[in-house]
This record gives sequence, C-alpha cells and structure tokens, in this order.
Amino acid sequence: MLRFKVEKMGCGGCAKSVTRAVQDIEPNARVEVDLGAKLVTVSDAAGPASRIAHAIAAVGYPAELLLAA
Repeated sequence: MLRFKVEKMGCGGCAKSVTRAVQDIEPNARVEVDLGAKLVTVSDAAGPASRIAHAIAAVGYPAELLLAA
C-alpha cells in the first residue's frame, strides 16, 4: 500500500484526474481518495512509488509519499 499527500486536490474532478492518472499506469491498482485529508491511497500497485507520484504530478497535483508498505 502506498499513501500520498496531494495538497492541490480539492474537488471531485481533482480526485477523478488523480485516480485516472494512477490507473493509466497501474490498471489493476485500487485507488482511494480522501479529499478532506488530501490523501490518496494506492493498493495492489506493481510499480514503484516514484512512478505513481510522477503520474499524479504530471496531471497537475504534486504528490508526497507518506507511506510505503
């Protein structure tokens, strides 16, 4: 499981963009977004956390890795 802090994320559209960005590179990943806490949790990802963080940042939402388990 990976958890990212995504400060610029603030609405449902943002959450959809972030989810789509992750699933474009990790189709089997489960993505959970907590808009209130500005957290994105990614489970079942095969690639490295840096690749996922880069994909999120590429759609305009810089992501900080908080947890990699």
